[in-house]
Amino acid sequence: MEDCGAVYLNSQGEPQDPYVIFSEAGANLVRLRLWHSPGWTNYSNLEDVKKSISRAKKAGMKVLLAFHYSDDWADPNKQDVPGDWLPFVDATTQLSDALYLYTYNVLKELHSLNLLPDIVQVGNEINAMILQRPGELKPIDWKRNAALLNRAIKAVRNFSATTGDKVGVMLHIAQPENALWWFKEAKENGVIDFDFIGISYYPKWSDKSLQGLGDAITTLKNMCHKEVMVVETAYPFTLNGQDEANNILGEDSLEDEFPATQDGQLAYLNTLHKTVKDSGGSGVLYWEPAWVSTSCATRWGKGSHWENAALFDFFSKPTKAMLWFRNHKE
Repeated sequence: MEDCGAVYLNSQGEPQDPYVIFSEAGANLVRLRLWHSPGWTNYSNLEDVKKSISRAKKAGMKVLLAFHYSDDWADPNKQDVPGDWLPFVDATTQLSDALYLYTYNVLKELHSLNLLPDIVQVGNEINAMILQRPGELKPIDWKRNAALLNRAIKAVRNFSATTGDKVGVMLHIAQPENALWWFKEAKENGVIDFDFIGISYYPKWSDKSLQGLGDAITTLKNMCHKEVMVVETAYPFTLNGQDEANNILGEDSLEDEFPATQDGQLAYLNTLHKTVKDSGGSGVLYWEPAWVSTSCATRWGKGSHWENAALFDFFSKPTKAMLWFRNHKE
């Protein structure tokens, strides 16, 4: 965003490092993604992630690092194996060895630079089986899936044992209704050695109300005895756009309760936070609060697809929802 000309203003209307803006607003955890070898972009590779972790830590915040285990976005509809691992995508033992070494070596390199994350996600929105052949989306083969996930988790555990530096492990599923069946099947197939359950919760794409989310969190805690966090959520402060890129979040199922205004955005986050906390959850992260409109283009349009749901308005100033961090700093 900054390389594309984005400028972020603090509440006084002064340009400031966005990491500092979030930290001073009360945020205490930064979530970053890591792609394996993204030849199509210079961002979200390991060198870029190092810069982001450094800025987050300098601003006094902890870090959650999401290993996508892909060269591109990994999500419920796309879990493409990195190109370097494609030759042995069907050889589970060889693939799990590569997964182990990559995970361990990334943590080792970050540790050597005093940039070790506090928590790592083993995969991103892994509703589907991880590390699939590009373009394929086969049903979950739990023998394969469990072997791969447990090997990645083992890399984190062995690293922590070797260095004495505890790194938490999170498994991340999109939408609470999917987390319920996924973690049940994972437990039945021996995927049990993790610390956090991460959930993406976007009302637009979930069949769970806020109360339904809360019920799901309680169920997951009772079933898995892990901490539960909402690691992705967002809500629009306007239905208008600032550029030609389409807005992904527009008309929403909660529009009657939370209008698409700055007050509505703040009210949504306050209500969501209370729901998560009252249900035994441990935290909420916003995605993506700094994706403002710039002159750059995505692969789908010029500008931002999220500027109406960022935590900065069309004049680069924090929306009222930035107060959410301070309201719930714990």
